[in-house]
Amino acid sequence: MPEHPLQRFFTSQRPRPTFAWERYQQRDVLIIDHPQCQAVFSRQGAQLLHFQPRGEKPWLWCAAQWPQVGAIRGGVPVCWPWYGRHPSEDMWPAHGWARLLDWKLIDSSETEQGVSLQWRLQLCEWTVDLHATLGEGMELELRTEHQDSLPCQLSHALLAYWRISDVSEIALSGLENARGYDHLNRQACQQKGALRVHGGCQRVFQNAATLQLHDPAWERQLCIDTGDSEDTVVWHPGNRPLMGVSGSETLGFVCVEAASGSSDCLSLAPGEQAHLRLQAHLLN
Repeated sequence: MPEHPLQRFFTSQRPRPTFAWERYQQRDVLIIDHPQCQAVFSRQGAQLLHFQPRGEKPWLWCAAQWPQVGAIRGGVPVCWPWYGRHPSEDMWPAHGWARLLDWKLIDSSETEQGVSLQWRLQLCEWTVDLHATLGEGMELELRTEHQDSLPCQLSHALLAYWRISDVSEIALSGLENARGYDHLNRQACQQKGALRVHGGCQRVFQNAATLQLHDPAWERQLCIDTGDSEDTVVWHPGNRPLMGVSGSETLGFVCVEAASGSSDCLSLAPGEQAHLRLQAHLLN
């Protein structure tokens, strides 16, 4: 397994501040170097691209090469204000505007336990905040509020690319007997036993909040909690090519996502908020 492409920022022996901006592949990236963890965010999309607790392997996968413009593949893209294709506008970008726009970092702080950040995107009558807490574990929370005079439709997701040894070797438990929809086979499904990703996977499970990602080669068990999201999505392209990503790179990730409104859009009344949360920690 090659080194994570963003670990290059942490190879110097020189001391550096906890928070530092760099320019990388035509994007502004925030480098976080704390005694408890290392991380990298992109200003574009407020996208957490790299997270690594001290003494551990990286938790998130990221593509080595990024497109000159457009979405960065990897980390935890924020899909907002729609998830997947837009329901009526075919020419609008998949997964919405949020991952393509620059967000503002409005707060960052640190304690002995780790760091906290708050990113904000304001678009028309919408205000979107991403709160991140990073240390021995990671927690992301997306909050959406709109001040329009009429109800608005919304779907959103935190689409996490988890870094693994080899997609053919891992298993996901915690989904036993969960019902959902298999988009590759275009039929309803019910999970029997642990989920193994062979030949691609695109399954949406309803109310399946907590999973365990077992990676025997790395002797790692990662607990992934998608909170009270409507759906937990498991995705991997299998042998299908991904633009800008080599075939060998795709072996090194599996996506487990928190999503809401992907089947039936959420309706937000004026002033109402929508929340989405994704947490992860190591199992002993």
